[in-house]
Amino acid sequence: MQLHDLTWPAVEAYLQRSGGVIIPIGSTEQHGPSGVIGTDAMVADAIARETGRRADLLVAPLFSIGVAEHHMAFPGTLSLRPSTLIALLLDTLHSLAHHGFRRFFFINGHGGNIATLKAAFSEIHAGQRGQGGDRALGCALVNWYEVADVVRLRKQYYADREGRHATPSEIAVIQYLRPDLIHDQPLPPPGPLRSEVQGADDFRAKYPDGRMGGWSDLANPQQGQALFEAAVRGLVRQVPAFFSS
Repeated sequence: MQLHDLTWPAVEAYLQRSGGVIIPIGSTEQHGPSGVIGTDAMVADAIARETGRRADLLVAPLFSIGVAEHHMAFPGTLSLRPSTLIALLLDTLHSLAHHGFRRFFFINGHGGNIATLKAAFSEIHAGQRGQGGDRALGCALVNWYEVADVVRLRKQYYADREGRHATPSEIAVIQYLRPDLIHDQPLPPPGPLRSEVQGADDFRAKYPDGRMGGWSDLANPQQGQALFEAAVRGLVRQVPAFFSS
């Protein structure tokens, strides 16, 4: 169930049975010549929504813009500074905590968010230090693409052609969710993975078409459906266990 679809009495009733909420977070950034800019956000949101539906748990509105400074040399990318995202996260969690929520489970679709999310969690826990156990807040983070069965399928489908960005796995999930967004033009092989990126201009110099070793054209909707289902199945097991801990 979606927070923004409910009335306040419905949220109050939900809090009588659960203090947990799922929060999807992604990014708005380039995904190579065949991947849409909203990939990370749309995939995280869809997986969170379906996880919430199957587990009968509340899903908060999507954080659709993340930390993506390294992609800013590609038109259409939007990026927040880490400090901005931390402030947004803290204000959101404090609002939810004010109403009685105590467990926050983030489903993430963008690797560039991870360090900032963990820093925000540290801020939350530091702010709770010394308060009673009944007031303690718990935060968890799972990257959908690291759910065990998803990892197995990524290896099975793509092996060493998965790459690190604009990967065929994430493109496949979008193809399943949004067949109207399939871009099936043939692509040349991606360039080799290179040394650590030093900023946006360096990223584009090393990866001119935006792909980091990902053979995006290997993706298809059938694989996307299997990856989506694997992610949701794994999260349906993880989220309620965290909420009840």
